[in-house]
Amino acid sequence: MIKKVKKQDLRLGMFIHDLNCGWMDHSFLRNSFMLRREADLEKIARSGITEVYIDTLKGIDVLDDVVAPTREQVVQEVQEKILHSPVAAAPAPAPARTSHQEEMVFAKEIQKEANKVIHSVLEDVRLGKQIKVERVEPVVSQITESILRNPGTLVSLCRIREGDTYTFQHSVSVATLLISFCRAMDLPADVIHEAGIGGMLHDIGKMRVPDHILNKPGKLTEAEFAVMKKHVDLGLEVLHKTPGISETVIQVAGEHHEKFCGTGYPLRKKGQEISLLGRMAAIVDVYDAITSNRIYHKGMEPPTALRKIYEWSDSSTTAEPHMDEELVQHFIHALGIYPVASLVRLESEQLAVILEQSREGLLTPRVRVVYDCRRRVQVDPFDLDLAAPGAQGDGIVGNEDPDDWKLNPYDYMDLPQL
Repeated sequence: MIKKVKKQDLRLGMFIHDLNCGWMDHSFLRNSFMLRREADLEKIARSGITEVYIDTLKGIDVLDDVVAPTREQVVQEVQEKILHSPVAAAPAPAPARTSHQEEMVFAKEIQKEANKVIHSVLEDVRLGKQIKVERVEPVVSQITESILRNPGTLVSLCRIREGDTYTFQHSVSVATLLISFCRAMDLPADVIHEAGIGGMLHDIGKMRVPDHILNKPGKLTEAEFAVMKKHVDLGLEVLHKTPGISETVIQVAGEHHEKFCGTGYPLRKKGQEISLLGRMAAIVDVYDAITSNRIYHKGMEPPTALRKIYEWSDSSTTAEPHMDEELVQHFIHALGIYPVASLVRLESEQLAVILEQSREGLLTPRVRVVYDCRRRVQVDPFDLDLAAPGAQGDGIVGNEDPDDWKLNPYDYMDLPQL
């Protein structure tokens, strides 16, 4: 049985099933292992980890007087809180001005150009050259315009990665997600623009990290992890020497690894000590990291990642929330409980891909039905608006892992060939 356990209740002989944090938040070589040494308990405490999941079938259980909910109980509780939160009934932030299919053509081209620009900029940083902000600004404007036309299309492309260029594509994804988040928060246009630049440049310090650490095809050692964490300060050094860099950009780059509970880095800021944009960037950075496929771990499906982020921020159940709970709810509102390109199961026992959020509420998006679970066969895809009377009462039961069904949602997303 998988149970959630507070760090103070851990004992030697327990089997860690999941460290319950992002892969870049700890330096353990594995995410699951047997607790055999006191040094491991001390390492967990140093990592700022507050709760983990244990497997009682592979190791000892908690003491009788310790409260330890099962994983199923935690997932159910988090899901219920999200479904009954104000964001569930709220409409999508704004109606789409272009269709998903129309915007996909522009979005794919914008993503391609953004990846090209950030690759060039980060290579300049690696070579010790000065950043030219004017090269970043046009692509940030294009990302913003795409999101204003159709909020979900470009965001849905963030998970499509080509080759081993995580740092470059992560920068574009963080910028895209942060712009979408800012827009949903109704922040001023100039702030949204600067936040986008901050997202593009938030990890530039990694270009000053030794290649053997930055590009290591596996987990970092504790010593290597300490070096990697210096990328924030290294990035700030570059930005402070760059003409035209705003305070908003500095906040995004300098605070995206701070945690609401004060256990983040580099300054261990806490709560409102972290700027609004810093708190928002921290949410976006974690979301993109845990939904990304890496050599050493498979990314979470977006709805699962949103539940995990909500769990990590829930002040009613977590002693040390990593993120601002209210902002996490706004982030879920921006993306949708089931973000675009998610695979979901319907009450009709069909599988569908989310195409677009609905102004009627985040539980009634427009979907594309692709699979019949009863007959276990793919069907000729057809679109269904769950908010329309014609949906005949059909609704979403939950999300599914596409790998379990050997389906790729992007095969049904009208991706253009560029």
